[in-house]
Amino acid sequence: MNEIDVIRARALDGVSHGFLGRRGGVSTGLVAGLNVGTGSADDPDAIAENRRRAGEAVLPGGRLVTVYQVHSPDAVAVIEPFEDRLRPRADALVTDRPGLALGILTADCAPVLLADREAGVVGAAHAGWKGAIGGVTDSTIALMETLGARRERIAAAVGPCIARASYEVDAGFFRRFAEENPANERFFADGRPGHYQFDLEAYVAHRLASAGIRTVETLGLDTYSDENRFYSFRRATHRGEPDYGRQIAIIGIN
Repeated sequence: MNEIDVIRARALDGVSHGFLGRRGGVSTGLVAGLNVGTGSADDPDAIAENRRRAGEAVLPGGRLVTVYQVHSPDAVAVIEPFEDRLRPRADALVTDRPGLALGILTADCAPVLLADREAGVVGAAHAGWKGAIGGVTDSTIALMETLGARRERIAAAVGPCIARASYEVDAGFFRRFAEENPANERFFADGRPGHYQFDLEAYVAHRLASAGIRTVETLGLDTYSDENRFYSFRRATHRGEPDYGRQIAIIGIN
């Protein structure tokens, strides 16, 4: 696991970006690999080294910036890195400043990276189901536009996240999405009695397209089923494990 696994999207060709998994880090035990989650019980020095390696793998010489993620629809514009204790509570970042590596942590939620190459504006969003239905991608796009981006020029990629086959939800979850928009029923497949299988990736891609994003790529990688490559909160929960790692998605401007 010594070599960092940097997954790139064709939609973002020419933009410094990468969806990283668990390979290539120094953490050991349950979170072995490239764990970047300060919310885990991992050694802080190992997390710091993993974050350094992740940033260098995507934007060499850049400065990694993350937020305190809370499953919200909120996005923030970044002009310089935040002090760790002053990180805003938000779930998306945008910037037009070269040298900043915007990072989003996930462990089943969908990481979304966005770029308007012509305007030199990039964004990164953490889209779990709460943020997705709450409009985190809409907020990210709107904030990118305040920096000069135009949504018809923005390209977006949805990275590794929990797949429909792995994402069982109950009837209450299903009703929440159906009540928001009856057309959302198409993102659910029947599961065992009283349950459904939710396609988070397809729903996030739909929200992006509905917001006017013409180029949307989905990578189709399931964090739950691929233990060697990705961390997964749900997998760890199903196994009764006391801790889980987080992977990172990064985008920046050279």
